[in-house]
Amino acid sequence: MDHPLDPALLRRRRTLRLAAACLALALLAAGAWLLQRAVKPAVAASSIRVAEVRRGGVANTISAAGVVIPVHEELVSSPIQTRVARVQAKLGQQVKAGELLLTLDDAAVRLAFDAVKEQLAQQDNRIVSLTLEMEQKRKQLVSSIELLELDLQSAQAKFQRFNTLRKSGAVSGEDMLTAELNVKRAEIQLRQQREAIEDGKRATASSIDGARLQQAILRRQLEQQQALLTQASVRAPFAGMVTALLAEEGASVATGQLVAKVSEMNNYRVEATLSDFHARAIEVGQQVQVAQNGRRIEGRVQTILPEVQNGAIKLLVALDAPHDAQLRNKMRVDVDIVTARKSNALLVDAGDAFNGRGPQNAFVVDGGTAHKRSIEIGASDGRIVEIVSGARAGERLIVSSVERFKDADSVRLQP
Repeated sequence: MDHPLDPALLRRRRTLRLAAACLALALLAAGAWLLQRAVKPAVAASSIRVAEVRRGGVANTISAAGVVIPVHEELVSSPIQTRVARVQAKLGQQVKAGELLLTLDDAAVRLAFDAVKEQLAQQDNRIVSLTLEMEQKRKQLVSSIELLELDLQSAQAKFQRFNTLRKSGAVSGEDMLTAELNVKRAEIQLRQQREAIEDGKRATASSIDGARLQQAILRRQLEQQQALLTQASVRAPFAGMVTALLAEEGASVATGQLVAKVSEMNNYRVEATLSDFHARAIEVGQQVQVAQNGRRIEGRVQTILPEVQNGAIKLLVALDAPHDAQLRNKMRVDVDIVTARKSNALLVDAGDAFNGRGPQNAFVVDGGTAHKRSIEIGASDGRIVEIVSGARAGERLIVSSVERFKDADSVRLQP
């Protein structure tokens, strides 16, 4: 005969079944949690950089490598083929305008100078001699003319007397003809002497003009030799620093060879180099941002050099603060050339997560998880990038490198 079970026993059985069901559910939840953790990668929140999407202005820039150079520097070359006689300055020395840097051997120039000087003195003497000779000839011809004038007057008087006597028959026709011929002969001789004066003047003046031309040529040569003598003492063209110097005494120097270079101090600009791919986007007057040791100095594109070398172009940047105390000659800097500006654009801080312009994947942070999303990147100035589409203001993006989990659809952020 069956007996009813004890109610207490039934309660214990129900309690055990309920406990087993709860345990099974807990184990199932734990397994699902463990499976989710095994499938979804995780990253420490402290190892990534997150930035919030916001609205603002952005400049589109082209990056270039730059080097600081002086605004004004001058190369000093040797005017002659010679040697270095003495060096008075040192490389890197600060010099004043006109300060002696080095001396070139000027012995050959001095010999040439003295030779030209002697030739010039000879021409001076020749001009004086020609002038005196012309004056002496003129005096002789004037005396001859005076005598001929007297002879002419005497012949004319005789001819007039014979002409009067001819009427009374006291003079023969032959004597009359002789007297007339004597007058004409005297007139011709007088005219010849007067013409001789003018011919002598012209001939002597031509000789003097030739001598004076040669004199002028010699004077220019003398000035050139004097200039070469002056240039043999190489001096600083302006106050600055000696940035190049042929400092070996006795060294041979060719004509036109660089012997010194002086650069202006505390007045700089930037020479930037970039790919010729960007040549069409660069224009004179564009704003430039020069980065140096975390600082930014504004400037403008001053000159675009026309020559392309090894696929690169160069341009000169005029700085708004060319006298900045932290600038140094030959210092390397980063140059960002602003080609366009946008306002009220969606922006986020730049980082390794973004690669140039165009569509790309990014991770949007939502609570403790970051989800992959396709966005489009637009303009960038190196510090911030424009988000053309794919994100909204207020959302937070991972901007540091996502290389470790780039293939995952989402990633957990661990505290």
